[in-house]
Order: sequence, then C-alpha cells, then structure tokens
Amino acid sequence: MKQQKNKHSCIALAVAAALSSNFAIAQEDTSSEDKVAGLEVIEVTARKTTESLQSVPVAVTSIGAAQLSENGIAVMTEIQRFSPNTTLQTSRGTNSTLTAFIRGVGQQDPLWGYEPGVGIYIDDVYMARPQGAVIDLLDVERIEVLRGPQGTLYGKNTIGGAVKYVTKPMSGDMEFNIEGTVGSYSQQDLKITGQVPLIEDKLYLGFGHAELSRDGFGEFLISALDGQDKENYNKDLSASRLTLEFRPTDDLFMRLAWDKTDDDSNAKGGYRLLPSLLTDAPVPNSVFDSYTSMPTKNTVELEGISLVVDWQATDDLSLKYVTSSRESDSDTNIDFDNTPLDIFDVPAIYDDENTSHELQANYTGENFNIVGGVYFYDGESCGHFDAILGFLGRAAFGVPGLTREVTGCNNSESKAAYVQSSIDITEQLSMTLGARYTDEEKDAYVNNGLAFENVYPEDGWIPGYERGGVSFPQVLGSDSDGDGVLDAPKSEDWSRFTPRIGIEYQYDDNTMFFASYSQGFKSGTFNPRATVNEDAADPEIVDSFEIGMKKDWNETLRTNITVFSLDHEDRQYITVTPDPDDFTVLNQNLGNIKGSTVDGIEAEVTWVATEELTLDFALGYLDGEIEDDPSIATPLVGLSNTPEYTLSIAANYTLDTSIGYFVFNGGYYYRDDYLLFEDSDALKQDGYGTLNASINWESIEGNWYAGLHAKNLTDEEYMVGGYNFVGMDDDGNYTPGLGGDTTLIAYYGDPRTVHFTLGYRF
Repeated sequence: MKQQKNKHSCIALAVAAALSSNFAIAQEDTSSEDKVAGLEVIEVTARKTTESLQSVPVAVTSIGAAQLSENGIAVMTEIQRFSPNTTLQTSRGTNSTLTAFIRGVGQQDPLWGYEPGVGIYIDDVYMARPQGAVIDLLDVERIEVLRGPQGTLYGKNTIGGAVKYVTKPMSGDMEFNIEGTVGSYSQQDLKITGQVPLIEDKLYLGFGHAELSRDGFGEFLISALDGQDKENYNKDLSASRLTLEFRPTDDLFMRLAWDKTDDDSNAKGGYRLLPSLLTDAPVPNSVFDSYTSMPTKNTVELEGISLVVDWQATDDLSLKYVTSSRESDSDTNIDFDNTPLDIFDVPAIYDDENTSHELQANYTGENFNIVGGVYFYDGESCGHFDAILGFLGRAAFGVPGLTREVTGCNNSESKAAYVQSSIDITEQLSMTLGARYTDEEKDAYVNNGLAFENVYPEDGWIPGYERGGVSFPQVLGSDSDGDGVLDAPKSEDWSRFTPRIGIEYQYDDNTMFFASYSQGFKSGTFNPRATVNEDAADPEIVDSFEIGMKKDWNETLRTNITVFSLDHEDRQYITVTPDPDDFTVLNQNLGNIKGSTVDGIEAEVTWVATEELTLDFALGYLDGEIEDDPSIATPLVGLSNTPEYTLSIAANYTLDTSIGYFVFNGGYYYRDDYLLFEDSDALKQDGYGTLNASINWESIEGNWYAGLHAKNLTDEEYMVGGYNFVGMDDDGNYTPGLGGDTTLIAYYGDPRTVHFTLGYRF
C-alpha cells in the first residue's frame, strides 16, 4: 500500500510539474463586445488590495460572473469543481448548512460552538457559522478561493483557507435585470437585480431579490404525522439585498448593505443503507427517499447589515473601515434513524448573533507596500436540541419516552492586530513579511439532562404535549461559591502570534516563482454536548510551506503550480464512548489529538487554443495521514471529506452569428474516494465523476440572454453527509447502535438536472 501511494505521488508530481497551472477563468463582463482572444487579466483581492492574479504569491482560484453564468452556477457549493483539493458541500439535515474542507482541513460537525476551519466571507464580512453558509449567488462579481492558511490577513478559523464572495460594484447608471429559470423537478426561479442613481455621480441604490423553488428529488415514504409535506430535498428559498453607495468626493466611498435570506425548504431525510430492525423501514429504492417520525418543517433565517468606508487619504495611503452585524436562526428537525418510529430523533434550534469591526490601512511606498489593521469580533452562538430515544425508553424502562436534552451557548470575543508588507529587494526579488496577533476570550455553558418522556425544544410542537417538571442541570460552568453547584459559564482565553514569510522572484514579465511559510490558528472551544464539567479544547495550529510558479507563456497559455506541505497540530476531536453506568448515554468528550500531516500539489492550466476555443484543466493531489494517538480508543482511518485526487477538465467555445453570440461549454469533474467520518470506513464514497454541459446565447444588442444547462448528465449518486450509529461484531456484521437500531444513514448530492434561463437587462 505504501509503495502504491508513493507511485501515485510521483505520477501526480510529474503531471503537475509538466502542467504547472493555475485555473484562472474569471471574467468581468458578459457582453459580447468585450470578448477578446487571449488570456484574461484577472484582478483579485486575496491580499486585501487589488492585484493581478498572476502577481499574487498565493494559491487562489477566481471565478468571475461570466463564468458562473455560462456554467449555470447558482449556489456556492458548485465552486468546488473549479478549485483543486477543495470540498464545499451541503451538510446533512438542511439545504443551507455548509461542509467546507481545503487541503484536508475543515470542520465536520456543524453544532453551535464549533469553529469552522475554512472562513467564508461576504464582501470582507466573516460568516461565523455553517448554518446558512450555502449561499445562493445573487448579484455576484466573482468568488475567490484562497487555499492554505490565511492566518495573517484573515485571522482565526482560516487554517484551511478562505472563500470570498464579492458582490458587483455599481456602475452609476440606471440598470435593471430580470431573469427566470425553469427546470427539472418543477424548478421555478425568479431573480431581479438593478440599480438607481439617486444623485448623479454621487448616490446610488442597488437592489436584488430572488425567489427559488423546486420539488423534491425524492419523498418521505412514510410519515408518522398526517398533513406533513412529504417532499424530500425540495427547495423553497427567498433572498433579498439592498445596497446604498455614496461617493461624495473622488477620494471617499461609502457602502451600506443589507441582506436577508429565508429558507423554508423541508428538513432533509437521509437514505437508510441498512433496513431497520425495529420497524417497517427497508432500504428505499431511491437514495433520495426516506422515512420520518418527525415534522418535515425546517427554517433557516439569515440577516445582516454592513458598512464600508473607503478613503483615499493621499496618493499613497488609503484607509478602510468595515463593520457588520449579522444574526441567524435555524429551527430544524433531523431524524437520525429515518424511520416512522421515534428511535433517534433530534429536533434542534440554533441562534447566532455577531458584530465585527475592522480598520485597515494600505500604504504604497517606493519599494514596498504595506497592509495593516485592527479587528474586533463579538459573537454569541447558542442552541438547543433534544435527542429523543422514545422507543428505547418504552422498551427498556416502560416509560412514555426518553430524551437527552442539551442546551447552551458558546460566546466569543476576539481582538486582533495584523500587518503584512511586500518589500522589493531588487527589481526582480521581493519578500513578504506578515504577522497577526489574536487575543480571544470564550465562555460557555451547557445544560444537559435526561427525561423519561419525549420532550421538544418548543412546547406545543406535538399536540397535547406538556412539559412537566423535568430538571436539566448545568454541567459546564464554574462554582464560584464552592457549594458544588455550577452557577456561571466556564471561561477560557487564548492568544496567538501567527506569522507569514515569503520570497518571490519575478524571472521575467510573465514568470514568477514564490516560496512561503504561513501559520493558521483555529479557536479553542468548549464541548457543546458536555455531560461533565470539562475544560476547553486547545486551539488548532497549522504550519504550511508552499513553493509555486505562475507563468504566462504567451498570450494563449497560462501555467502555474503549487506544491505544499502542512502540519495540522492539536486537532480538536470528540471521543465518543458508552457510559458504563447508563446505556442511554454516549459520553462525548472534546479534546485534542496530536494532529495530521498533508503533502500535496495543485496544478491548473488555461489554454486559449483558438480565438473561439479555450481549454481549462485543474488537478489536485494530496497525501494525508493522521498521527497515531493512544488516547483514542478507536483508531482514526483517514481524513474526512478529503479525496486523494480532484480533477477538472473543461472546454469553452464561442460563436458569433447574425442572431447573436453563443457560448458552448462542457466539463468533467472527478473526485477520488473519500470518507465521511475519520473513525470509520462504514460511510465511504467511491470515486466518481460528473459531466456538465451548457449552451448560452446573448442577443446582438446585449439586452436579451438565455442559457440551457445540464448537470450530472450521467446521474451519479454520491454521498455528501451521513450518520453512523452502528456497531460491528467479530465477523464484520453490523450490530445495533444508540437507539437500538442499525442507524447507518447517507445524504446525497444532486441528481441529473436540466434547467433553462431567460433574462433581459437594460
């Protein structure tokens, strides 16, 4: 096995070295009059200043508005196929919860209190929670994927990388755009965007609204509750955005933005990979069919407001202030066992609020430039879930039901100061030096208790339910008066200095070599499922080394390469063990394990073969290994959500005709085998590939446009999430787990779909 892995590594390195590419496909405008032969000059803000992609010594993929439109991409998770070694997938349970991994680093559990390993940003505003992070794209200019730790400029919780959603700036003209989409599973989408100049050349109002709906890919075959919507994997979402931009002078810019998203899609039901032992729930015929004993109601609400003030103080100095306030609420029903019996049901409520402030300065000198700033974040992340094991309670104790109820908060206050400078040593040689100091304080409490009845987070959810006098003690906190009773949240603080050092050599106008060392920092945290008064887990640290080359060989071929190695230390990990005194409880202790190492390569190429034909190729390879740790009873078998290979091949062909401008594109995306959980191979997805194709048209005048998009043409079935509550005997047979059933559940990515979009703009 080791020899074969080494062989794969050599092959990948050889291929990547030959290609040495960077997938650079973003474009600024969709109108045909701006289409020109040759490579695009792509601007990004990966280092918090506007630069050409080819001059940035960072592994970054930028996907522009035109490319998104031409591929019919409507949601952020589809971006993963353009960026190597990247996983962006819809998590289990809801349509809006994100699972994000880059280079094998991320966060698998979306429960409140756990910090992500990949930062999501909307116009430089940090989205702290995975709930609602599966963003539907509205009025977007480009999306940037920054791979590797971004601990200097972006701070904590970017140990894997960052994904930046950049909205379109206003042109100052009156604009209006309306588009409608119809497609498979009765898809019906409507998007309206535009802008209105309120004061000529000074004040502009931008707006956007989307109504997105689709029937389910499957259905709940049996529901214990009459009158429930039995569609599974459906979509019912609305999103709105208002933006006010003010330019009182040429040197001063202000933008006030508000956005809101309401997702009322049903809770997702998982696919039973094993038939139930306790009730009538065989393996369904379709991976999108399920069973449930719960309401299918599910709600995710997001709302935020932000203010940006950008002042060009002098020709060399600019100052920028960014502040935001965001909140989200989720009310969801997750049926872990996916049967019509209350074997393992988890209704849950999540409630998050946060504010942030950032003051940034950008100075350009004769032989250097410098970016620095201060950052403040204050967030409260709370939740309440009930793990209902009603069947077990009735069978084992003869009581009406059984519930493990957990509620609590993890609150965080973080302050940071950062600086990064690029210094020209000679005309060709430069150096990057960066540092960030972060100081964070976090407090948390957990109420955890057992009730011998079925209880729910909200009274009246089940007709006739009354709470009764059930006590839920606080198990995570402090005992200030020494009476043995926990009476205050438990608190911890951490501080960390994270450096970055790099060197860049501009061999000629079109060739840059670079090498860098950077460090990322992920917050320490408390266990939101604590059953005892335990200490917080320490922060995670990632040390990363990169060597790369970016080169435009001529006006038609762009080839770049990045080779990287990272050491992921003190990884936070939950050990799950049965309670020897109470078989209704799984003790879940949060701590740190030694870590993991990942070595890999990312190769991407763009070739403008002719004036009409462009070919793109992207390859990601990584070799990840988790260090042995005797403190873990069950050895970890591999990195979760991390395939060894990712591969993307795409072609784009343009055609001018007397009736308009056509763009034909097609692409193939491959993901190698990967595990959904690190401690078991029971949920392992075999390698698979998806094939996509699109035809786009734009009128000669540029006002009408249309697109026909087909995705996953071969109708591949692939897992993106799941639950594993089964045991295994000495003969390799599955045995019942928590709840007394064989609960092995998978959630799947979208099946084959076709949709048609027609739009008009002026």
